[in-house]
Amino acid sequence: MTVLFSLSVVGIYAQSIKGIVKDQYGSEIIGAHVLNVQTQEHAHTDFNGTFELATGQVGDSIMVTSIGYEPELVMLSSLDDLVQVSITEKQYRFDEVVISQGLDPAKQIAKIDLAQNPVQSSQEVLRVVPGLFIAQHAGGGKAEQIFLRGFDIDHGTDIAISVEGMPVNMVSHAHGQGYSDLHFLMPELIESVDFAKGPYDTKVGNFATAGHIDFRLKDQLAQNTISAEFGSFNTKMLNTAVKLIDGDKTYSYIAGSLRASDGPFESSQNFDRLNLLTRWSHDLDDDESISFIASHFTSKWDASGQIPKRAVESGQITRFGAIDDTEGGNTSRTDLAIQHRKTLKDGLIMNNQLSHSLYDFRLWSNFTFFLRDPENSDQIRQSESRNITVLKSTLDYSTKLFGKASLISGGVGLRHDRIKDNELSYTRNRQELLQPIQFGDVIETNYWSFANAEIRFDKLVVEAGLRADLFDFEYEDRLANTFTRLSSDKVNISPKLNLSYYVNDKMMVYAKSGIGFHSNDSRVALQEDEGFAPSALGVDLGVMVKPNARSLINLTAWTLDSDQEFVYVGDEGVVEPSGESLRRGVDLSLRYQLTKAFGLQTDWTYTHARAKGEPEGMDFIPLAPVWTGTASLSYAQGPWNGSISMRYLGDRAANEDNSIVAEGYTVLDAAISYRWKKLTFQLSFDNVLDTDWDETQFATESRLANELEPVEEIHFTPGTPRFTSFRVSFNF
Repeated sequence: MTVLFSLSVVGIYAQSIKGIVKDQYGSEIIGAHVLNVQTQEHAHTDFNGTFELATGQVGDSIMVTSIGYEPELVMLSSLDDLVQVSITEKQYRFDEVVISQGLDPAKQIAKIDLAQNPVQSSQEVLRVVPGLFIAQHAGGGKAEQIFLRGFDIDHGTDIAISVEGMPVNMVSHAHGQGYSDLHFLMPELIESVDFAKGPYDTKVGNFATAGHIDFRLKDQLAQNTISAEFGSFNTKMLNTAVKLIDGDKTYSYIAGSLRASDGPFESSQNFDRLNLLTRWSHDLDDDESISFIASHFTSKWDASGQIPKRAVESGQITRFGAIDDTEGGNTSRTDLAIQHRKTLKDGLIMNNQLSHSLYDFRLWSNFTFFLRDPENSDQIRQSESRNITVLKSTLDYSTKLFGKASLISGGVGLRHDRIKDNELSYTRNRQELLQPIQFGDVIETNYWSFANAEIRFDKLVVEAGLRADLFDFEYEDRLANTFTRLSSDKVNISPKLNLSYYVNDKMMVYAKSGIGFHSNDSRVALQEDEGFAPSALGVDLGVMVKPNARSLINLTAWTLDSDQEFVYVGDEGVVEPSGESLRRGVDLSLRYQLTKAFGLQTDWTYTHARAKGEPEGMDFIPLAPVWTGTASLSYAQGPWNGSISMRYLGDRAANEDNSIVAEGYTVLDAAISYRWKKLTFQLSFDNVLDTDWDETQFATESRLANELEPVEEIHFTPGTPRFTSFRVSFNF
């Protein structure tokens, strides 16, 4: 039911109408549909929650709708004041998704996907991006391996990930460039997910070649929650999120999570993780606010590592056994962030952010067993400690260019990493240091600026932008006989041009183009004189169609031409630069509301990825996905919610000539929940059919203790067998 608001009368003549839309907690609503009922003119709120209608007069009615919120009707009694509309949450409805200027249907659908299939663990949060796959291969505490758009991204080399604007990717990391550990993020606190594929967003710089993701946290809690979960393999979890202040202008909460598990392996993972976070927000007045976030995360685990196929097939070990079960690690991260937002004048909004992170990491691995050292084995240790400081400021100005509604954005910022004791060493049984291989300190600074303009014509939206990044690299090699400090700098210029044409309210077509990049590890860039920040040129051509109220189809053909690849080196446990590559692919997404209670979501991708300049048949890119697919059937009716989902990853080349193949898999998961008064009960089944599947696979040359010669073949981490868990949540 709509609610009618009345504003004091100041004028009666037709003129432009400006306003802002917020939820019941005071947070701005992005992409809300605003309609003047009398003139039928419509607009959408921008990312500041503001809107503008060209004409209106006193007495006109303004209808505001947004996915997941009750519609709101506002009667205009003033044309001089900013129209302020508050809308309240409700259950998401697919038929509210619209194709219209200023509104990204893909992001609307992401809201529905997140609501219908809530993320239950930090490992799953990346799967909200259509076509993105992850794999875990080191005991649950190590960052996941990521696959997207024909990339084996390793742990984050070609996808930029952030939480509330704080970077997750680690530059010049001890284990690999772009290493992204998202385990510090509590999924229960996720408010929204902003993502895009390709290098087309001017605001995002380093690592955004295959795409980028930014997770936004809740400003405040709708209710207090405490939940407990028990599952297979002695898995236990306790979560809580509680309001501290719930005032008109000041609100804060605190949340915590504790998780432990032995895992399915014969050698216990002894995994445990602690997450803590608090957020405090205050509205200084109607046009200014400030927010403070503090969080801490720590984790430790043991791992059975990647095992060779021959050891399992010969009966030496089982699928869940180990050649070296002394692998594992520990890590921690502490974040402090201050965000400030102010409307400087009509249509001009400034956002500022300052954050600082303390990070520690230590990992023991053994990829090749006895290949290098037949006596002590090939265990390595990678470790580091770092401080990350980020400062950024952006301006967004809603105005008119060429007489058309436009949004001009610009910003500057810096990220400063000081990395101490960045180490790669040979060790034995985690205790004994045999030989240091790399040991030094890195100082890396990225300064950036960008400018972007979006102009909305009648049916065409033109967006053009330019980004500039300056990198300053320093590396002090502490293993050198004499003091050695290498330094250099690099400037990257990244232009973008995106076009969207809205044929009607059922179809839009778009063309995106842009240059993105990922920086190289400082040690690689400085010591081996390799490219500091190789670029990638991307082009997307796509169509979004809404044939009827219940369905939406998105089809995209794309290409990405990269200056440089990163190739996994198994015997060192690091990555190294390689040659140029070309990827072409097709992404297909379908959402269909079968009935009021049942919804279908499916995403499929095909990619042809090849190294450039290599002979045909020798140009495969190891582990680049070819076919991927996901599908889920969700149910929501009254107190009941449930889903059954499938994910498919096809066979792919594990080496350059495709003589070794990483086998694909298909896995089914299911979940059902029931809400009774203030309690919610949930039963989850991962890998319902108890499929034997290999989660991670690498073509690695290794030697076992009883072998005279090394063998190159698939080494894998087995996927989790059937996993059952029960969760009960109490909301108050």
